Amino acid sequence: MTPTLRGMVHLSAGRFTMGEDRFYPEEAPVREAEVQAFWIDEHPVTNAQFRRFVKDTGHITVAETTPDRADFPDVTDDDLVSGSLVFRATTGPVALDDWTQWWAWVPGASWRHPEGPGSTLHGRDLHPVVHVGLEDALAYASWAGKDLPTEVEWEFAARGGLDRATYVWGDEFMPKGRIMANTWHGRFPWENLRPHGLDGTSPVRRFPPNGYGLYDVAGNVWEWTSTAWTDSHPVATGVTSVAMACCAPSAPLSEEDRWVTKGGSHLCAPSYCLRYRPAARQGHSVRSSTGHLGFRCVVRDNQS
Repeated sequence: MTPTLRGMVHLSAGRFTMGEDRFYPEEAPVREAEVQAFWIDEHPVTNAQFRRFVKDTGHITVAETTPDRADFPDVTDDDLVSGSLVFRATTGPVALDDWTQWWAWVPGASWRHPEGPGSTLHGRDLHPVVHVGLEDALAYASWAGKDLPTEVEWEFAARGGLDRATYVWGDEFMPKGRIMANTWHGRFPWENLRPHGLDGTSPVRRFPPNGYGLYDVAGNVWEWTSTAWTDSHPVATGVTSVAMACCAPSAPLSEEDRWVTKGGSHLCAPSYCLRYRPAARQGHSVRSSTGHLGFRCVVRDNQS
């Protein structure tokens, strides 16, 4: 398919300071990076956009597929069913080193049923699609004639021209008391004060764009990139250039593979996950889907 550039923002080639050394170790080292010119979706792919893709292709997502017995030899047949991870707030304070206390495997949960059977997308056409694995994001990108951004491209775009700023809008979390992104307010994972009136994902464009006119590059949903996970950025001298190859992995994916996700989500709280920052990064299993993980696409100038 020839990509449509409508709803995308064009970014010129440039250099920027990538990474961070003030927060989490996997964000280091700080170094100079370079990108070539590209277009990027102004917001994450929405449920309405993903629905058109599924209607056109018949694509079945990872969350809608029965897991392979070979990948889960110790799981009973009753538990070897399609589904996805759904957030469940706890009733009170818990130790923050055990994510299983607030994430539940819900049979039947998928992009169509974000909270599980009985839940729908009614009223959520403009919310980011969630419960998508890496191969689902790659399939959508291929259908649209696009790619997933590399980690370098994603961070360059998210910074919006603010070099070394803590957040995509500057260094103050709530400038003049203004809430700038859909993040968790309160004591995670049980007390969500919701000063923005939200509980879960929010419609795209709900919060101010960054300096490049991009929405939701902080909070709302984590976003897939086309970059395989490493525990730290590779140390290099000079400029780190963007890989221009196709975003598809060169080998079959397995349950152990992890890819870089960026941007944080509505579940990120300072006490647990201060990752609604452009430098923040997380490794996510490529065939694991959750209720706070989506994606956006790019078109490089040599593709358009």
